[in-house]
Amino acid sequence: MMSKTSAKSRRPFWTALTVAALLASPPARAAEADAATENIVTIDNFAFTPNALTVKAGTKVTFVNHDDIPHSIVASDGQFHSKALDTDDTFVFTFAASGSFGYFCGLHPHMTAKIVVVP
Repeated sequence: MMSKTSAKSRRPFWTALTVAALLASPPARAAEADAATENIVTIDNFAFTPNALTVKAGTKVTFVNHDDIPHSIVASDGQFHSKALDTDDTFVFTFAASGSFGYFCGLHPHMTAKIVVVP
């Protein structure tokens, strides 16, 4: 059994170690979260969010359906077309060339948005 004195003497070490771990973790988590969220288009309540997204050439964009019904992603110029995405399904497309790429839901054509790709 550990005496109160030895437990107290170790407390500063564990406190310092915990603080160091907490201070080191948030920036890495924040950077990962920013990288993961900045190129995501969500589908919710029959709308794409954001309605316009600007990315650099070579960027992967992830489309996530958060609606309770299926949706699909169809490029206006026919460059890409997803399968019907059920709730929380994803579709990923890499935008290699610069330009403006309009798209819509193949099941609900009134849903439209665009990706702007810069060099």
